[in-house]
Amino acid sequence: MSSPDPDAARRAQDANRRFYDELWSSAYLVPPHRFNTWPELSTLAATAPVRLEVGPGLRPRLPVGGTWFVDVSGPALARLRERGGLALLSDVTTLPFHDGAFDLVCAFDIVEHVKDDRRVFAELSRVARPGAIVVFSVPLHQARWSAFDALVGHVRRYEAEDLLALLREHGLALERTAVFGMEPRSRWLMDFAAWGLSKRRTQALRWYNAVLLPVGLLTQRRLRWEPGLIDVARVGEILLACRRV
Repeated sequence: MSSPDPDAARRAQDANRRFYDELWSSAYLVPPHRFNTWPELSTLAATAPVRLEVGPGLRPRLPVGGTWFVDVSGPALARLRERGGLALLSDVTTLPFHDGAFDLVCAFDIVEHVKDDRRVFAELSRVARPGAIVVFSVPLHQARWSAFDALVGHVRRYEAEDLLALLREHGLALERTAVFGMEPRSRWLMDFAAWGLSKRRTQALRWYNAVLLPVGLLTQRRLRWEPGLIDVARVGEILLACRRV
């Protein structure tokens, strides 16, 4: 396996930052109780006094007040601070915390944006204390790759066996999983969204914030957690809860 290309990683990081700075500059903060992750995460947060969410943007899933947040977008961090979040500008590959600092660590739609994903898993694992819960989501199946993946800065989609190997490699024991995400099932709609973001970016971002997001929130299904790994054959995105061993 070839070593990560620093220049490619930097380009991906810069593109990711530009995209989300523009997105969050024209967006509003959606409180965490609006998401279907709230029943699970609010329960976990109640017994996790020191907690971290990586890359929340303006869509945090953990309670904002008293939670540490790390993001690459300054506009998002400023809004989180206004709500009582402990927000720092940093990259997920170099988290500015000591080993074993947190009782609960979350990262939603983050890992797939980073070229050196082993570094990301190493950092998430490093800052979690032994016994802490680490919750994260990733898209599945490279065969489902679309123009939308490329446009929003995805580097990869995961195959289940590769994901499980990464967890074992970084001391994360899988406890339960659930189908996740609000990605449209229609490939035509995904292609149209990609076209809009590339050709009419400002209008597309406004349309997303004003229409797609509210509709997505209203049509979310309750998360159905299952022990271990669910059947992922037809699953486009998965949510995983792991324990740091």
